[in-house]
Amino acid sequence: MEGNQTPPRNVEVGGDGVISSPRLDRERFEAIVDVVYEPLQRYARRRAPADVAEEVVADTLLVIWRRLREVPVDAPLPWTYRVAGNCLANLRRGERRRARLVDKVGRSAARHVVDLHEPPDPGLHRALRTLAAADQEVLRLWAWEDLSPAEIATVLDISANAASIRLHRAKGRLATALGKVPAGAGHRGSDDTEEVT
Repeated sequence: MEGNQTPPRNVEVGGDGVISSPRLDRERFEAIVDVVYEPLQRYARRRAPADVAEEVVADTLLVIWRRLREVPVDAPLPWTYRVAGNCLANLRRGERRRARLVDKVGRSAARHVVDLHEPPDPGLHRALRTLAAADQEVLRLWAWEDLSPAEIATVLDISANAASIRLHRAKGRLATALGKVPAGAGHRGSDDTEEVT
């Protein structure tokens, strides 16, 4: 706008001199969406399951609307991909936080249950307590929660191979710890058997 003219109602002139109105913003948004929508969907689907990809697309479009003036006019797609990557990273961080919280609540509840009841094998529990917390957790997920290594991997946010290796090593450490538990705890040894005549 030239001079001291006042812009019409519903029209804003930004500090950068760009004229904006709800109608113009909507038209610009629709033009950008026409260019980026299908490539954005492909981008998200290649990187996440369908339900997460839909959420990434929706979140990205919301950011485009909110930051409409920041979207490059001549090349909106790379900017959109960067925003989508950030949206996906945010969703994944949120999922990991939720998984850790569920795991923490589950461990807390399990501790209270164990504290309220006498464990069925005190020797096993003593041996388990001698292990590192990570070994205890992988063994509990396997034995108490009846999870497969692939499911343990999901809970711990590691690969299935890493979960299998951790489980194998934790079982070995538990077996060693059980060998160090005082006699009378856990399974009976050969010297405890009665001789039949």
